[in-house]
Amino acid sequence: MISSKAIASIVSKKARLALGLGAAATTVYSSVLVDQFHGTLPESVGEGTHFLIPWVQKPYILDVRARTHTLSAIFATDDHEPVNLTLRVISRPDVQCLPTIVQNLGLDS
Repeated sequence: MISSKAIASIVSKKARLALGLGAAATTVYSSVLVDQFHGTLPESVGEGTHFLIPWVQKPYILDVRARTHTLSAIFATDDHEPVNLTLRVISRPDVQCLPTIVQNLGLDS
């Protein structure tokens, strides 16, 4: 029989490996290319070395990491007791939709 300590060790090692692989696969920055002649190009460009035409193409580098947004509100119950309600939302933009987001909402959103 395998002891519970051995099982916990195996699960811990597999979890660390999965976490490491997940962290290595995520990108932090992605960019949208804007061309002077064609406008916003339909594909976003990930991290790495890319060739641009100077004075014609300009990259807008965007942060695509997950961000937290916290919304807080205070409500009153029927007997007038205050209730604090906090909602935490974690979101990140879809990398394939970045050109559409930049075209419709701009860079500040």
